[in-house]
Amino acid sequence: MPAFPTEFADLLTPKGLRILRGRDPEACGALLRVPPQRFISLTGVINVRKAVACRDALEEELRPTLTPMEDPIPPESILGMTENYAELLPKTVRVRTALLESRRSRSWHAAERVGLTAMLRSESFAAFASAVSGRTLRRKWGIQVLCYGPGDYSGPHNDHHPEDLEARDGYVDMHVSLATPAVAHQWLIYAKGGHFSEMTPVNTVGGVTVYRLPFWHYTTPLMARPGAEADARRWVLLGTFLDAPRKPERVSPGPRAQGR
Repeated sequence: MPAFPTEFADLLTPKGLRILRGRDPEACGALLRVPPQRFISLTGVINVRKAVACRDALEEELRPTLTPMEDPIPPESILGMTENYAELLPKTVRVRTALLESRRSRSWHAAERVGLTAMLRSESFAAFASAVSGRTLRRKWGIQVLCYGPGDYSGPHNDHHPEDLEARDGYVDMHVSLATPAVAHQWLIYAKGGHFSEMTPVNTVGGVTVYRLPFWHYTTPLMARPGAEADARRWVLLGTFLDAPRKPERVSPGPRAQGR
């Protein structure tokens, strides 16, 4: 039997099911609030026992298929400067990822064996993101798996895509975190009121975070418990959702012209 259920709903606790059904006023529509809220962290929404079983399946089946993704700080960000305090930092990252775009990849086959791709493509996965974001989302969405090890991080970035007509006005990401017991801590830092003043722990087993992008944020380096570096990992199951196209408003044709 696959470790992951076919439907995301089958992982949820009673609290998670209330959110899915639109019956949790605190979580539902959270990213539509005024003043604007760009991020919410949810705990207690996924059954921990089931989350552990899913994480263990990823450890066994997907870990050997992961591919490094690394973009370090470019030397020219310092050496190329010609003016004081004019530094510019592009997005930097060090993490491993599973390649799920190609059916020929080892990662895709491993994800199929454990039932991961079916769950990430399930209607209840998208419906949960829609319930929290408060928006109607497209029925086709991107999926990805990341795996952070000791020292892995994602530097400050905003995930803005101004050249993409479908994403430039905003879109939704939903992450499910599955950390091993060897992780000491990892934090998400995000901006509020123009400052990196907010932080929340993400080294959870079944925690869900939902983002209304773009906005500034970063993920701190994963820290392992002393002596447990070899076993410290945090898996992130990720869905990216574009807003559904808006239906054109019906315009009244007005009164018919009267013949003369």
